[in-house]
Amino acid sequence: MRPKPFVPEVLDGDRPYVRDTVGGRVWHRVKSRILYADTDRSQVVYHGNYLRFFELGRATLMRDAAYPYREVEESGYIYPIIKVGISYYAPLYYDDPLWVYTHPAQLERVRLQFDYIITHRDTNDMICKGFTRHCATNSSGTPVGVDDKTLQLWKIFPR
Repeated sequence: MRPKPFVPEVLDGDRPYVRDTVGGRVWHRVKSRILYADTDRSQVVYHGNYLRFFELGRATLMRDAAYPYREVEESGYIYPIIKVGISYYAPLYYDDPLWVYTHPAQLERVRLQFDYIITHRDTNDMICKGFTRHCATNSSGTPVGVDDKTLQLWKIFPR
């Protein structure tokens, strides 16, 4: 099945935020390139490595919002992934340039979700889209409410 079109338009010049002109959502973006180590025997990106790209998107979004994940952990919170979903549409190969788009999506009392889209940087073809759902825990692994700074990220993210 083909994905819905995704047509990003840069907001405010060179900032890392884009708006999908089709769906209207604002996304944070970061660029990357496929390393040889990302590929498998068939010479395409190994399917599990897309989770690493999702992490790159999530960590970069939080760092750009002045709340790096290191500070989250130092303040006593951990956000383990409790659910993942990915739909694949096209392969990536060694040295392909890509964009990772990340959007803070659902926010609940103890859970939050990030949505992702990965596109080929030269062709804009959608490679995959997915999500990671996280549970807020303290350092002992006990579920707790989402911390105030992360709540603020959801509030200040461009609309």
